[in-house]
Amino acid sequence: MLIAGVDVGGTNTEAALVNDKHRVVARSKKPTPKEGPDAVIDTIRELIDSLKKKPGAVGVGIPGAVNGGKVITVPNLPHWSAGIDLGKRLRTSLGLPVALGNDANVGLLGEWLAGAAKGADNVLGVWMGTGIGGGLILDGRPYTGSRGAAGEVGHVIVRADGALCSCGRRGCVEAYAGRHLMSATVRAIYQSGRKTSLFKIQKAEGKPQPTSKVWARALKEGDTLAQEVFATGINTLGLGIASILNVLDLERVILGGGMADRMGQALADRVGKATRPWVMAPNPALKFVAARLGDDSGVVGAAALGRALISAA
Repeated sequence: MLIAGVDVGGTNTEAALVNDKHRVVARSKKPTPKEGPDAVIDTIRELIDSLKKKPGAVGVGIPGAVNGGKVITVPNLPHWSAGIDLGKRLRTSLGLPVALGNDANVGLLGEWLAGAAKGADNVLGVWMGTGIGGGLILDGRPYTGSRGAAGEVGHVIVRADGALCSCGRRGCVEAYAGRHLMSATVRAIYQSGRKTSLFKIQKAEGKPQPTSKVWARALKEGDTLAQEVFATGINTLGLGIASILNVLDLERVILGGGMADRMGQALADRVGKATRPWVMAPNPALKFVAARLGDDSGVVGAAALGRALISAA
């Protein structure tokens, strides 16, 4: 049976039909609307309709904390409020069974089922995109915590009273390593007189904001300011990951999201290098690996949530 997986990101929303071997057989993508949940629901419906075949169920990954079909918080999408019963509203709109999960959790689930985390029992997934998402596999099972908010590596506090994060707190990993806030840092320094090619590249690429593609190009072309800000982000991310490893003693870290799609294993190696000095007793088998499924990680994992609804029925 074909199941639809939907990955709602801070920049784009992708929908795909996924078969029972976790392979994508059709896909569609649109920019994620910024007007709030109603617009996102409309976009999801349009994307699923464009796939032409009706799925048996739908799984959706949302960039925020999700519990029992309700959205607790979505820090990187505007005009969202806590407690929205998005699962119920999507079921009404689509006329199909709908399962909801955090986007990084479902991304890691996809990699665990069919990608770079396959065969591992204790894994941290780190998704580097608009923000920094995270997910966990513990003792061979996905772990989402008591309210669906486990694995939020992007909101590990690394600097008390540090930079303001999109979640409203200060000193989070995401405040330094999330693409949106790294771009804001570059812009502020640029406006004070430093040179950067980041925004020229953004304009040349026809992007409304500095995307992962824009960042990867600026770094590759040797933009000094972008490289400095990115280095701070990677080093700060390493601190956050190390804290999680010191608590959970994991065997694998998967790097996914837009930045990993563009930079691949070189990014995973760099994050590993920034992390290892801060780990007290690292597992000798500890590996840092780039996600293997690319953009498909999220839709494959989301589809697995939808498939579980059918299996449980």
